[in-house]
Amino acid sequence: MEKIKIKKYIIKYNSLPTPIKASFWFLICAFLQRGISVITTPIFTRLLTTAEYGEYNVFNSWMGIVSVFVTVNLFSGVFTQGLVKFEDKKNQFASSLQGLCLTLCVVWTVIYLLFHNFWNQLFTLTTVQMLAMLCMIWATAVFNFWSVYERVDFKYKRLVIVSVAVSLSKPVLGVIFVLLAKDKVTARILGLALVELIAYTWMFISQIRRGKRFFDKKFWLYALAFNLPLIPHYLSMTVLNSSDRIMINSMVGPDAAGIYSLAYSVSQIMTIFNISLMQTIEPWLYKKIKSRRIGDMALIAYPTFGLIAAVNIILIALAPEIVSIFAPASYYDAIWVIPPVAMSVYFTFAYTFFAVFEFYYEKTKYIAAATTFGAILNIVLNYIFIPIFGYYAAGYTTLVCFIIFAIYHFYFMKKICKTEFDGASPYSTKILLIITGIFMLLGFSLLLTYRNVILRYGIILILCVALFVKRKELIKQVKRIISIKKS
Repeated sequence: MEKIKIKKYIIKYNSLPTPIKASFWFLICAFLQRGISVITTPIFTRLLTTAEYGEYNVFNSWMGIVSVFVTVNLFSGVFTQGLVKFEDKKNQFASSLQGLCLTLCVVWTVIYLLFHNFWNQLFTLTTVQMLAMLCMIWATAVFNFWSVYERVDFKYKRLVIVSVAVSLSKPVLGVIFVLLAKDKVTARILGLALVELIAYTWMFISQIRRGKRFFDKKFWLYALAFNLPLIPHYLSMTVLNSSDRIMINSMVGPDAAGIYSLAYSVSQIMTIFNISLMQTIEPWLYKKIKSRRIGDMALIAYPTFGLIAAVNIILIALAPEIVSIFAPASYYDAIWVIPPVAMSVYFTFAYTFFAVFEFYYEKTKYIAAATTFGAILNIVLNYIFIPIFGYYAAGYTTLVCFIIFAIYHFYFMKKICKTEFDGASPYSTKILLIITGIFMLLGFSLLLTYRNVILRYGIILILCVALFVKRKELIKQVKRIISIKKS
């Protein structure tokens, strides 16, 4: 009987269109890449001290910022657009952008080597760590070019194999290197760099051979003209997500940066859920804008906001237990940072529902204005409040910035709707405020119960009972979200 069922599912899977199967496997890849990293966090928090863990996360934060300058994020929107725009020459386009990216990486490496003492002091990193960073920036860019190319053509098999191999190799080699080395932070970094160089270099060679074009003036100028104006946006988004750890490391110390990094990593678990959900919802939102049926968007927006809020409330409610699983007692203070950062995750998800209007109508100046303001505000608030309240303040400055970030995009959405849809609004401000208000009230209420286990478990029990009573309505709303592709 079981064999018949399995065979039935296999037949059903094989009958699916290639784009549907590809979307499914791309989602699996996303979960593997992020999920394995999350799962292995408890291993590395026990192998590294809080200071070492902080130094490693500061390295990652700097790498995210440096990458924007070195690669100009050529593998982002411009690459996907170029593959479609120059479809008849997409192999040449792909190889030339690989050539441009390598050229930029080499130029920046030469600049670093000429003034390495200055850069090392600025980033508080060693020469080995900086060179490893530049290698990883190039290797990651190579993989991003290749994976986008595969996704455009719905070629998912090789992508899955590479994702599985790399996702498993990184922690395994990382553990071996850390156990054998005295400088555990550098060992962790070198383990990652080695895996990426071995796993991704062949992709560069493959695309160069296929396109047979390292330099193409037309493609290079097109890519740079498209992406250079977007650097403030890319940089601001990176700063908004990374500046906390860098500033805590500088103003408080690596131990505090390590504890904050764990809280941030735990809170970011929910981004896996966010990304998978948005991959389904975002194309549907664009479809509704195109068909001028923006009134339909609220039917999905409200239950989705509620679902994301509920998932983050679960994380906030169980923060003490989750931290104890993910790290030893020396990291326990991370529980006080999880609630505000988890709430920030909710707002990063919410803003997408507003920003789709800006992207659809190509209002890039709105996007850049919102992200740049959010990043600058985050740095200013951190500079003011971290010296006063310690690293805990960074969680709350992040929350404030993402709230303002979402409000900005909501305002710009309303502005666009006033022009394009005669003032009609896809969402009710009142309903959004009610959902958000209840979410934040519950989140902060649970934060206040962290020292009282009985009270916290009592609230969790009440929430579980409420979910059980409303289970039919919840199932109905989840089914509505799942079935949106049919509408």
